[in-house]
Amino acid sequence: MSGLTPAHFTDATWDDVAVWYEDLATRPLAAANAEAWLADWSLLESAVTEAASLAMIAYTGDTTDPAKEATQLRFFMEILPRMEEQGVRLADRLLNLGYRRPGLEILLRKLETQREIFRAANVPLMSESEELCTRYQKITGSITVDWDGQEKTIPELQPLLKSPDRAIRERAYRAMSKTYVDRHEELAGIYDELFDLRTRIASNAGQPDYQAYAFRSKFRFDYTPEECARFHRAIEAVVVPAVRRLFERRQRRLGVATLRPWDLGADLANRPPVRPFGAAEELIEVSGRIFERVSPTFGREFRLMASEGLLDLGTRKGKAPGGYCETLHYRGRPFIFMNAAGVVDDVSTLLHEAGHAFHAFAAHRQPLLWQRHPGLEMCELASMSMELLAAPYLGKDEGGFFTREDLARARVEHLEDLLISLAHIASVDAFQSWIYTSGQGSDARARDQAWLTIRNRFEPDLDWSGLERDRTARWYRQLHIFLYPFYYIEYGIAQLGALQVWRNSLVHPDHAVERYREALALGDTRSLPELYAAAGAELVFEGKLLEELVALVERHLEAWEAD
Repeated sequence: MSGLTPAHFTDATWDDVAVWYEDLATRPLAAANAEAWLADWSLLESAVTEAASLAMIAYTGDTTDPAKEATQLRFFMEILPRMEEQGVRLADRLLNLGYRRPGLEILLRKLETQREIFRAANVPLMSESEELCTRYQKITGSITVDWDGQEKTIPELQPLLKSPDRAIRERAYRAMSKTYVDRHEELAGIYDELFDLRTRIASNAGQPDYQAYAFRSKFRFDYTPEECARFHRAIEAVVVPAVRRLFERRQRRLGVATLRPWDLGADLANRPPVRPFGAAEELIEVSGRIFERVSPTFGREFRLMASEGLLDLGTRKGKAPGGYCETLHYRGRPFIFMNAAGVVDDVSTLLHEAGHAFHAFAAHRQPLLWQRHPGLEMCELASMSMELLAAPYLGKDEGGFFTREDLARARVEHLEDLLISLAHIASVDAFQSWIYTSGQGSDARARDQAWLTIRNRFEPDLDWSGLERDRTARWYRQLHIFLYPFYYIEYGIAQLGALQVWRNSLVHPDHAVERYREALALGDTRSLPELYAAAGAELVFEGKLLEELVALVERHLEAWEAD
């Protein structure tokens, strides 16, 4: 397979890919040639998945292009699901051979799990799911709002949520929310179909429900649904009171009778929103200097991405919402996608996605594809830690974005968002657990009511009067629930790990960054607790450590508010 590249598969059909799998499935295999066989399998999947990633990048960059949509669907409906089937076939060969060596323990455990839950009957169901997910992206990517005669995307309205004029904030919030309220029935219908497909997939795999299937398919070997439920309760007990204190201060400082959803982004002194940068080029230039300060290695890698066109940061009509970092596995390069509108949150988003990018660079030294990409709990630790490790260099005095006054505002926004996000993460995970285990997840009205009930646990003292439909629409904006079911608790677990990395950096910054980089380089060759330990953190769901970390955030938040 020497010389095989992603270009071989740009226009490939499944038949074009299948011949390469057939070669691996029929080639003689013994302990003596197992390493070469594994290397060829890794090369094949690196090349095909990079071609698929490039198709996805092209489509999310322009969801209005039918050709790009067709290419995306060909990969994600026709090719990738069948690759999973062939992967199980090849895994059987390796597992039946009984081949073992140090460094393959995690991979072999994953292959065994994948073999246990794989069912050929699920391949077409997964293809149907991908088509529905593409439809969701097409709908949400096409959303625009008429704002004073100008057509604006949802990200372009984000700065208006920070306006010192409360009436403008309210108008912007309602306009953004209305786009999802108006599409409620269409999006609920898509989710009805996704729920049905996922339930059938779990049943075919012999699992009691889709939550159980998701834990197996995501290789969550180190924690259980019960520990996630304990996490929900701990967040409710420790973080929600901190959020309540935050909201009380915000209400008092803003001088409003009640705190409304459009008040959460406003500056506490009613100053105009901070505009940290203008064009995307400025965001790239300044961020490069910041990463250089965190680590010269990170600076070099980010500049390399910029020079190779691996950054799509601006917003435009037809571009899918949100942000992501996609790894191009063949060449060992990451690609960052986001919708920057010139607000403080854009800086946090780029820092976050760059953490993923640096993880991809570091882990690529592992020889096999499957040894490079650990569970999302570790991937998100990489990204969330970067948001905190870069914080000391965000001021203009350090070459960053902000004046001293604006830096204080940016740090307050980040730390507030950190606490609010932990509560939001717990609510999203609790909601998904309810959907797939309650027996009522097929009922759209029951789902909406469950969302409101769960949000009441995790969103204290926010006035939603007259906004029930808007509040319900919030979960339809959460693309993870549609596209990546049960991918969200990882953010909460990782945030608690990242706070520990940050706490270490407050004492020994260089040592903390070095441990962080070493942990990223391990890829997926250690268990999750071992990866966290390498980064200087513990895997935590509740208890005293959670309380200490929340207290740390509150102390820094109060200090920055007083600055």
